[in-house]
Amino acid sequence: MAEKYINPHTDFGFKRLFGSEFNKELLISFLNAMFHGEQNVQDVTYLNSEQLGDRVDARRAIFDVYCENDKGEKFIVEMQNVYQEFFKDRTIYYSTFPIREQAQRGGDWDFHLNPVYTIGLLNFNFADGLENAKRWHHEVKLMEVDTHEVFYDKLTYIYVEIPKFDKKESELESMYDKWMYVLKNLSNLMQRPAALQERVFTRLFEQAEISKFDKQELKLYEDSVNAYRDIVNAIRTAEKKKYAEGREEGRAEGRAEGRAEGRAEGRAEGRAEGRAEGRAEGRAEGEKKAKEKIASNLLALGVPIETIMQASGLSEEEIKNIQ
Repeated sequence: MAEKYINPHTDFGFKRLFGSEFNKELLISFLNAMFHGEQNVQDVTYLNSEQLGDRVDARRAIFDVYCENDKGEKFIVEMQNVYQEFFKDRTIYYSTFPIREQAQRGGDWDFHLNPVYTIGLLNFNFADGLENAKRWHHEVKLMEVDTHEVFYDKLTYIYVEIPKFDKKESELESMYDKWMYVLKNLSNLMQRPAALQERVFTRLFEQAEISKFDKQELKLYEDSVNAYRDIVNAIRTAEKKKYAEGREEGRAEGRAEGRAEGRAEGRAEGRAEGRAEGRAEGRAEGEKKAKEKIASNLLALGVPIETIMQASGLSEEEIKNIQ
């Protein structure tokens, strides 16, 4: 394959780096970096990523990565490549599974819950209120509207817009910056950047190097890349189609507006030309009548027609018609 390192946006690539017990130190480092020291995750336990509903016919949920830390806090981590109209609804729905599974059957349960974090790593710019935001990290909690204070701090949704992260290697400061740089650029790198010297990145680049895959791993990765490319191509095709449709609609609207403007301009020009022509014809007719009046008076005085022709500018025939 042309790339040296795997694409973390693919299902295989993401789960290899963050969903493997063998590489869980990568997930721990990423979570601690994301929470800027507010979390101190020492260890994680991977949980069943396929969640079933309360009934046989209930809709299930399949997470990319589902784990809990040493304090019992739950983390759902999702790599999302395609924008969905109800993606926010989906993340809310997903968060209900780790909440409900904490319910204790029998005995006296006091409804105490451990925190739940739903993390969406988005390979697109988010919409519905965030499309114009320059920030790429969005943290959402239940809030009291009037005071803007957090009402409930055990339910957190984090949305990370990967395309909006635009820092260059020389601009990387925090560990979070470095992880975001990896998420966005890993598959385009040909060597480990000098800015990523931490031990955890040594592990990451070792696990991400495609040449070290065995045949089965390479086959799984190639299948995952093909699926990812199908998604990307489908999105681009849809965007091109939407652009083409929009352009055609624009041309049609432009033609319609042009015709309407043309008709309006034509009517206006016609009225103006009509008024000008009317004034010109009126002046010509008035001048002719004045000449005919002069000719008539001269005829009454017995002036020769040749003289009248010179005085009025009328032809002999026009003068005879006056008689």
